[in-house]
Amino acid sequence: MTSNAEKLYKKIAEDSKKKQSLFLMALNNPKLALDKICEIGKELDIKVSKEEVIEHLMTLDDEQTKLWLIKARGGL
Repeated sequence: MTSNAEKLYKKIAEDSKKKQSLFLMALNNPKLALDKICEIGKELDIKVSKEEVIEHLMTLDDEQTKLWLIKARGGL
């Protein structure tokens, strides 16, 4: 079963401008990026919580994403 977070991730990944904007935001303010991801989800009627987004991102095999998550949690 596909989670809403996974559906939203795929939608964002399809939009290169949105994806790039979120990536840059995440570098500077990862918590704001999480808020923005949830906001995009509401706009697309794919509601997700920050926790759901984090859980989904943790399943990805992407070192940059994992480092970003550590920073988002206040670890860096």
